[in-house]
Amino acid sequence: MRVETTPKVAGNRKSVRVHSNYVMNGGLVILDAVHMPYGCGTWPAFWSNGPDWPNNGEIDIVEGVNGYTQNQASLHTRSGCTIPQDYGSSGVLAAVGTNALNCAAYETGNQGCGQLSSRDNNYGKAFNDNGGGVYAMKWDTSGISVFFFPREAIPSDITSGAPRPSTWGTPAGNWPAQSCDPFAFMKDHILIFDTTLCGDWAGSGWGTSNVGGQGESCAASTGYSTCLDYIRNEGAAFTDAYWEVKSVKVYT
Repeated sequence: MRVETTPKVAGNRKSVRVHSNYVMNGGLVILDAVHMPYGCGTWPAFWSNGPDWPNNGEIDIVEGVNGYTQNQASLHTRSGCTIPQDYGSSGVLAAVGTNALNCAAYETGNQGCGQLSSRDNNYGKAFNDNGGGVYAMKWDTSGISVFFFPREAIPSDITSGAPRPSTWGTPAGNWPAQSCDPFAFMKDHILIFDTTLCGDWAGSGWGTSNVGGQGESCAASTGYSTCLDYIRNEGAAFTDAYWEVKSVKVYT
């Protein structure tokens, strides 16, 4: 699933968005991917979403922008969902201050409560160069958790088709049920792959450096002052803006 690479376009460059027919209310989702989009101007995501956003929630399993090297898993909800200070993952909070623990979309400028992965090879070029890996999202009465396993460390219970999340150790992202009942704030989710070009996040972060593992800003590294100018004039830059997926499995 790749974006358009025509050298120059006058308007919007064509991208991709794919929805599942399956609707889930809890369960375990396992994504095995070989390649994900990356690079300046890109905003790829693998996520789940309910109707009447944000009232039935959003779970971002894989997401980042521009030159990020760290995956940012997040929840976006209606008012009332928070996570405790001891949230129980190996990730670090994506925001600072009290809003970092608030998952309500409208109260956090749509940021929700994100957690940046501290694992190696979990996003972008490093993920691809390592042959990809597995992301898993568990949604049950204990809360919502996101796990990541690089290609060389995928648990045998996943490869055998009999996953046992209780044996996987500390998740990369975790949202305990104690202050956010996942069945009250999440409902009727479909799974989505998409690659946004620019958009609110990649576009507004064009001049931002030293975030999500990215060093130099895209404005500095590309020489373009805006994201839109870049994506319209540099089609060859998007040859790596594609998803290559081995499988997506849902266990209920």
